[in-house]
Amino acid sequence: MADEVQTALGDIAARQLANATKTVPQMSSITPRWLVHFLSWVPVEAGIYRVNKVKDADSVEVACSLRDERILPQTFVDYVDNPREYLLSAVQTVLDIHTRVSDLYSIPHNQIKEQLRLTIETVKERQESELLNNKEYGIIPNATAAQKVKTRSGAPTPDDLDELITRVWKEPAFFLAHPQAIAAFGRECTRRGVPPPTTTLFGSPFLTWRGIPLVPSDKLEVKAGKTNILLIRTGEAKQGVVGLFQPGLPGELSRGLSVRFMGINDQAIASYLVSLYCSLAILTDDAVGVLENVDVTKYHAYS
Repeated sequence: MADEVQTALGDIAARQLANATKTVPQMSSITPRWLVHFLSWVPVEAGIYRVNKVKDADSVEVACSLRDERILPQTFVDYVDNPREYLLSAVQTVLDIHTRVSDLYSIPHNQIKEQLRLTIETVKERQESELLNNKEYGIIPNATAAQKVKTRSGAPTPDDLDELITRVWKEPAFFLAHPQAIAAFGRECTRRGVPPPTTTLFGSPFLTWRGIPLVPSDKLEVKAGKTNILLIRTGEAKQGVVGLFQPGLPGELSRGLSVRFMGINDQAIASYLVSLYCSLAILTDDAVGVLENVDVTKYHAYS
């Protein structure tokens, strides 16, 4: 068969004259980080937050409906002598960018800006993980034993979430669960014929149970098909869980986050210090409930 004669400019050659439309760098590890959005945040001075408490609330005496001249009880509220203090923790890294790269290859997207953006996203992802799992201040390690319950049958059922609500019944704000756990709960609701309603918050849909949203986070670990579901009350006014940050940092870009230029070394590499200072405090024990032993591997066959 004779070779075909080209009669017009081909695609490969034509593309040499065309400009490709370029996206900014994409990173699949970036998540919505809903926990950070849903928490109440409190600014702290000098990186220290002290949680003062009532030593013995039952010792406070009051009288009711006295119809005679009996002497009223005299009382006072005592405080814990050594309240817990939370120190801010730092999530930090140093970003290095060769000046040749930033000088020559910053059109249409600025290399320094994009490198910093992706680094900051990674730092914020680590922040959310620490808020949940840090041994010193994370929600899960600091939840008390009395506030932990186990699932009845492994898979998360409406009964299990109802039991969690009994632990955090004073104005609970949201459940927090791994997406696989939320899917497992949805399957159990479907099996019982009680599909959970949906609500919209921050422009995104969330499943709810008893009017409380189920908020997804992949920072809740799934090990051997098992995970935890949390129920959280937030805010100082409600004696809930609060996030802590340091305001007024040098080079501050957002809440508790700063970027500071560190200079250029003799290899022409510019360095930027990225720092995020944060912590978390559980003001009263009943601000957090933990549903343990949540099996996310159970499925049902429907006939």
